[in-house]
Amino acid sequence: MTAGHARLSRAWQTQSLLLGYPDEHLLGRLDLLTQAATSLGDAPLARFVGHLRATPPAQLAADYVATFDHRKRCCLFLTYYAHGDTRKRGMALLQLKQTYAAAGLHLVDDELPDHLAVVLEFAAAQPGQGRTLLLEHRAGLELLRLALRDARSPWADVLESVSATLPPLIGDQRQAVAKLAAEGPPAEQVGLAPFAPPEYMPQTEGAR
Repeated sequence: MTAGHARLSRAWQTQSLLLGYPDEHLLGRLDLLTQAATSLGDAPLARFVGHLRATPPAQLAADYVATFDHRKRCCLFLTYYAHGDTRKRGMALLQLKQTYAAAGLHLVDDELPDHLAVVLEFAAAQPGQGRTLLLEHRAGLELLRLALRDARSPWADVLESVSATLPPLIGDQRQAVAKLAAEGPPAEQVGLAPFAPPEYMPQTEGAR
C-alpha cells in the first residue's frame, strides 16, 4: 500500500467509526480517534471528536437518531439517493454485498452494505475499490454533506472530511448534485423486501 493509500485508509477508517451510533464502544475510543484526527491533520474530524467529548452521551444518541433516522436528506444509506424505494436499489444492494464478499468482507445480518460507515470501512481495507464506490455515490454524498451543513449538524464535519478525500466536483457531478437536490430520489415503492427491511428505510421528516 502506498503512503497516499495508507493515509486515505486511516481517514476512511476514522470517518467510518465516527459515523456509527455514539454508544459506549465509540465513546470509549475517543483518545484513539483524537490521535487519528491529529495525525491526519484533519481539522473537521478533530472538531467532531471534540464535540463527542463535550456532549452528554444521552444527548449524542438523541441527536444521532433525530438527524439520521428522521430526515430523508440526511440518510446514511447511499443507494437511497440514487435509486430511492425502487427495484434498482435492491439490485444495487446485492451488487455491493457481492463486491464485499469477493474482497473477503462479510457483513452481519443486521448490516446493510450501503450504509456510509460500512462503505468507508470497506474503503479503508480496499482503498482502490473503496474510492471507486465513493465516487459512484458522489452525488448522494454531497447532498448528505450539504443537508447536514444546512441543519447545522456536528456530523457535517465528518462529511466535510469524507468529501476532502475525493477529487473536487466537476461540471457533470455538480449538475448531478443539483438535480438530486431539486428532484430527490425515485419513489417507486416496490421491489425491496428481500434486501431492505422497512426498519432500515429512511423515515419522513418528524416521523417517530
